[in-house]
Amino acid sequence: MTTAEQKKWRLMRTYLAKHPVWLAWQVTYRCNFRCRFCHYWQDEMGRQPEQTVAEFESGAKKLAKWGTLLISLAGGEPLLREDIVDIVEVVGRWHFPFITTNGYRTDPHLTRELFRAGLWGVSISIDYADPQPHNRARGMADAYEKAVAALEAFSHARQYPWQRVNLMCVLLDDNADQIEPLIKLAAEHNAYFMIQPYCSMKTGSSKFRHRNHDGISRYLLELRSKYRNFLSNPWFLSNFDAALNGGVPGCMAGRTFFNIDSTGDIAICVENRNKPVANLHRDDITEISNRLRQAARANHCQACWYNCRGEVESIYRPYGLLKSLPTWIFDYGRPRKNTAVTTITN
Repeated sequence: MTTAEQKKWRLMRTYLAKHPVWLAWQVTYRCNFRCRFCHYWQDEMGRQPEQTVAEFESGAKKLAKWGTLLISLAGGEPLLREDIVDIVEVVGRWHFPFITTNGYRTDPHLTRELFRAGLWGVSISIDYADPQPHNRARGMADAYEKAVAALEAFSHARQYPWQRVNLMCVLLDDNADQIEPLIKLAAEHNAYFMIQPYCSMKTGSSKFRHRNHDGISRYLLELRSKYRNFLSNPWFLSNFDAALNGGVPGCMAGRTFFNIDSTGDIAICVENRNKPVANLHRDDITEISNRLRQAARANHCQACWYNCRGEVESIYRPYGLLKSLPTWIFDYGRPRKNTAVTTITN
């Protein structure tokens, strides 16, 4: 049995034992972008100490007592860490590490090193198919060009079939017409497409929120049927209308997913990072588990519909689980060919 296969079985053990299967582990809150719909770059947490590679290693080993987790090494911009390859390597010994990046600091050497270190997948953030609106939204003159170059570099750098490259889009107030061109852009680079709605918890403002509360789910599901590289779970997509019109109840933060900030503090989700319930390095794994479950019982939030919530919660629904299993049981790291021109005949 290969190491990847062993970790898949350990992930199943984590799932069946009702431990969280998804972790957003913030490697840094520093960011080189000035996105108009995110204020992390203004956050004082970006000036806090960050965990060392040794702390990532000991923390990953402690979490492995539950089994294997899907771990998003996030931020901020994770590639600002000069030791990001080492972080991926130590986390990847027990878990499935992912990275979400704006792509600005990417180069062919770094992409190869990350995949060689055991990176399971990467998502490059692109919200518009046209350079100018993307660059304005991200506050960087050449953000689009750098992101597309990163998409290409990561696509060519994959070492194994299971290593996945995604184009990640945030659904905003003015980019619904950009979704289909972005799906095609992803396909041109042999990459998947994923999407999540903007949440006002990022900035406290609702002005960036998509306004078509009725019909966006149907539109996204139609696109998913039309393009083979549209990876987002259909159960997740089917709840976009509800998420934008009052919210989706039943948040499972703390039960199926949780957050670790750049200092090791643990909260039920990234937007509750100022309300830690434990610390990865000071508390034992049993105490961490108990405190997360206690905090989860008191959670009634339905404000967000991020991927780290909706995509994870989808695997706890029969239909969502059925749609997710093929991408985890089999090594679907690359979408099938000709995705950009595959359509349904009307």
